[in-house]
This record gives sequence, structure tokens and C-alpha cells, in this order.
Amino acid sequence: MTDQANSPRVVVGGAICDQGRLLAARRTAPPALAGRWELPGGKVEPGETPDQALVRELREELGIEIEALARVPGAWPLNQNLVLHVWQARLLKGEPQPLQDHDELRWLAPDEAFDVDWLEQDRPAVRAVMETLTHSAAQ
Repeated sequence: MTDQANSPRVVVGGAICDQGRLLAARRTAPPALAGRWELPGGKVEPGETPDQALVRELREELGIEIEALARVPGAWPLNQNLVLHVWQARLLKGEPQPLQDHDELRWLAPDEAFDVDWLEQDRPAVRAVMETLTHSAAQ
């Protein structure tokens, strides 16, 4: 069993890609983060794997079904108790809607990737995913 006092809890973020674009979600809470953009997701609950948590969180927050594909290399501390792991994901079913924690969603093409005010910890993952999308489009 993991020692919770020494290991930060994992928060999963979904880099949902569809037709060469990445989904960005604008936060409504907490006040310090409201109005900033993120890769949607949430905390991994006890007994869940990170990809199971991502599927659950995106169903709850956006009303969609996704498939977690591969983890984006890296881990980004959110605070001393939480660390962000980002997974690339494919939209399987549904049209994303801001049901919880968000008030707006945008699909961003690679040249629009930084037109929104991303949370700092999401920026490296967004950059890595956009490089993958740009590379895939070039082939």
C-alpha cells in the first residue's frame, strides 16, 4: 500500500484529441483558477487505475465516453499533495458539454493551442500533445 503522507495523489488530465484538435476546458472553481483553461479530468480514487479515473471523470464532467490511449511523459506538481499526469485520449461517444467544474469548452487546432490562458502545469503537456498532432498531420 502507498504511504499517502509521502506520495502525492494523482490527478489525471485528458488531452482529448479529435480531427487534429485538442479540447480545452475553462474552469469555474476554485476562485484562484476560475477563468483559466485546463485539460479536463480529476483525482484518481482508491481502487481505480489512472485510465479508469480519466474515463469516469470525463463522463461526469463532460458527458462523453473516451478511450485513454497513452500517458504523456512527465508529471507536474499541482501542490504538495497532488501531481498531474496527462493522458492522450480519443473521443468515442458524445459531444463534450461543460457539465461540472467548467463553463466553456473549445477545440483548438495546433496553431491556436496557446490562444487560451492555460494553467501553468498544463502547458508542458499541451505543448507535447500539440507537437504530436502537428507531426501526425504532416505525415
